[in-house]
Amino acid sequence: MYLSKLEVSHFRNYKKEKLSLCDNINIFIGDNAQGKTNILESIYILALTKSHRLGFENNIIQNGFSCCKIKGLLRNQEELKELEIQVAEDKKSVFINQKEIKKIASYISNMNVIMFCPTDLDIIKGSPQIRRNLLNIQISQLYPLYVNYLNEYNKILKNRNEYLKQMNLNGFTDMRYLDIINEKLVDRGTKIYLMRKKYLDFINAKIGIIYENIMNIKNLNIIYENSLDLENYQEDEIKKRFYQKLKSNIKREISQGMTLYGPHRDDFSFYIDHENMKYFASQGQQRIAIISFKLAEVEIFTQEKGSSPILLLDDIFSELDIKKRNKLINYIPNSIQTIITTTDLKNIQKKIVNTAKIFLVEQGKIKEKVK
Repeated sequence: MYLSKLEVSHFRNYKKEKLSLCDNINIFIGDNAQGKTNILESIYILALTKSHRLGFENNIIQNGFSCCKIKGLLRNQEELKELEIQVAEDKKSVFINQKEIKKIASYISNMNVIMFCPTDLDIIKGSPQIRRNLLNIQISQLYPLYVNYLNEYNKILKNRNEYLKQMNLNGFTDMRYLDIINEKLVDRGTKIYLMRKKYLDFINAKIGIIYENIMNIKNLNIIYENSLDLENYQEDEIKKRFYQKLKSNIKREISQGMTLYGPHRDDFSFYIDHENMKYFASQGQQRIAIISFKLAEVEIFTQEKGSSPILLLDDIFSELDIKKRNKLINYIPNSIQTIITTTDLKNIQKKIVNTAKIFLVEQGKIKEKVK
């Protein structure tokens, strides 16, 4: 798949811009703080309805305006779709071929994106919430049902936490309603566990080989750290363990007014052999581990959906030495649409620059460079 046209209105520092993109490599070049990353962000939002910049979504509407729009023309084999998202201060609306889509799950699987950016080190060094968000976003793109399960789980979780707080404040221990909530929570949570396990198994089948080829270091893998102490991911076993955790820890959960076990409390880590990279690996090794993770995702998306995702590369070449840049490039198929930002074309291989469509970015204005 590839995005052939992109249009933004009142988004970040862009008043109105229309772009025609090629189906292979597109490079946006300009100094810092000119709006290069905003273009990648607009594509990310068009695909997923939310920004990759956690905590900065409130600022996407240009000052002085009440809403912004992002529109794109997506080509996927013989199929053509016009995607659009409109963001107001209190509402998001999404459209496919000018028809409003009420369910997000029916929208976000249409355009698949994988993004590399300088802040990706937070995937290893940051909080578990960052890693859970990554899992949730990427699995949602592959399997629309995952969004439904996740939304339902979060609603049930919210109800359960509110009831636990009431039990603590009022001192009552009527377990009948809690049992009903538990049953629903376990059912949706089990589905989430099964889909996360499937996804991470895919990753682990590929990530070690990619990392070894780039870094010449063996045995990188992802370890999922679940709060249920699961070893067996069979459906019946997950449900059994989930119920056991909820039942045996009910007094503690009531006293704290929150649910302490389930996929909302889980994490995953990058390991080489038996060592957690968060604590022993260099920043360079961590960066390549994350790149390997996302390159594995490219293969998974292509395999599972029959078409390649769109790659968004935000100034990552300047972070790598020439040797690693070349090895990274070798993993990007020629058939995949890649959108790159950079401050200097010298950071990118000449043969890539020579075949790319190049855009100059300056103070929220974009101009295609004529070769």
